[in-house]
Amino acid sequence: MKQIAIMGYGVVGSGVAEVFAKNHESIVKKAGEELEIKYILERRDCTGDPNEAKIVRDFEQIVNDPAVSVVVEVMGGLHPAYDFVKACLEQGKSVVTSNKELVAQAGAELLELARAKNVNFFFEASVGGGIPIIRPLHSCLAANEITEIAGILNGTTNFILTKMAHEGAGFDETLRLAQQLGYAERDPTADIEGLDACRKICILASLAFGRHVYPDQVAVQGITGISREDVSLAAFAGYAVKLIGRVKKLESGRVMIAVSPALIEHESQLASINDVFNGILVRGDATGDVVFYGKGAGKLPTASAVVADVIDAVKAAGTVGSLYWTDQGREGYVEDPAKDETAFFLRLGGVSQEKALALFPGSRVLSASPEETALLTPVLEKGRVEELLQGIPTLSNICVLDY
Repeated sequence: MKQIAIMGYGVVGSGVAEVFAKNHESIVKKAGEELEIKYILERRDCTGDPNEAKIVRDFEQIVNDPAVSVVVEVMGGLHPAYDFVKACLEQGKSVVTSNKELVAQAGAELLELARAKNVNFFFEASVGGGIPIIRPLHSCLAANEITEIAGILNGTTNFILTKMAHEGAGFDETLRLAQQLGYAERDPTADIEGLDACRKICILASLAFGRHVYPDQVAVQGITGISREDVSLAAFAGYAVKLIGRVKKLESGRVMIAVSPALIEHESQLASINDVFNGILVRGDATGDVVFYGKGAGKLPTASAVVADVIDAVKAAGTVGSLYWTDQGREGYVEDPAKDETAFFLRLGGVSQEKALALFPGSRVLSASPEETALLTPVLEKGRVEELLQGIPTLSNICVLDY
C-alpha cells in the first residue's frame, strides 16, 4: 500500500480528497496497488468533515513519516509551500502540486532535487487545470521541435473579454459580474494584470525549451486598459480581443516571451474560445498546430489532474527524465521585448487620419474623427512603435497576432 499526504484543504485540496474517494476503485486499479490518504495538513477547524480523522496541523508528521511516499501540495503561494515541498523531496518523497507560482519561480531547482533523490516533482495541474498540457509537452510531443506556444491561459480574463464582446459591457461592470459568479477573486489583480498567465507561460516555456524562464523576465500587460471601444472596433475589423501568453524560440537561440491583450482573427482557433475556457496552441515542426482546450480551473477539473499525477508518481520506477529543465542563468536568454515584431491596433487621441497615416504608412484605418483615429499597422518592431508614439495621446496600443 502507498500512503499519501495532502497539504492544503481548500477548494483544490478538498477536491482531491473527493475525487480520490469517489473514484477510489478505478484509481487503485490504474495505480496497480492500494492507495490511502493518511494525512491532510490543514490549520482550520474541520470538525464534522468526512476526513476529520486525517487532519494534522504539524508538517513534521508528514515529512518525517517514512510510510508517506507521495505528497500533494495544494496550499498555493511560495511560502511555506516551497519550504515544505523541498523538505519532502529531500526526504525521498515524490511531490505533486497545482501551485503555478511555485513551479514558475522554483521549478528548475525542485526538478533537480527530485532527480538527485530519484523521485518525481509533478505539476500537471499548474497550467490549464484539468486540461492535459504538461504531459503532452514532454511525452506525446517529444518527437517535435516545439517552435512556439500561445494560449488563453486565464479563464477570468477570457470571461470578461467575452462579455465585453458579446454584450457590449464595460470592463468594470463585467469584472464585478465575474466576482459575483465566483470566477474572479475579491482581489483580482493576479488575473486582470496578467500575472497568473505569466506564471503559466513561464512553465510552458521552461518545459518546451529546456531552460528556466522567471516571471520577472516576461513583459506583462493585463486587460485593465481594454475598453468597449477597443473590443467593438476589433470586432468590426474581424478580430477578437484575447489575453494571450506566448513564447517563441528565435533563430538566435533566445526566446521572445510576453503576456498581453491581442487581436486575433475570428477564423483562428483561439478566437473562438470564450467564457471561462482556456485554449493552448502548441506549434511543432512535425505536428504543426495542436490546440488543447477545456476549463482551465475549477475544483474538480484541477483535482482530476492532481490525482492523475499521483497515479503516475506511484507507478514511476524512478525519476521521469523527460520532465525536466535547467537553470542556466538569466543573462542573454530572453529577448528584449522592444524587438518583438507584430502588427498593432492603435487608437490615437486628437490625431487626424492624415497624420496617423504619415506616422504609420500602409496602415488600415478603422475609424477617423477629430477626436481620434483608429488603425491597424503593418508588422513593426514594438520599440519602433513606441518611439513613433512619443508625445502622441495614445488611447490603445494592442498587438495583432497571427494564430
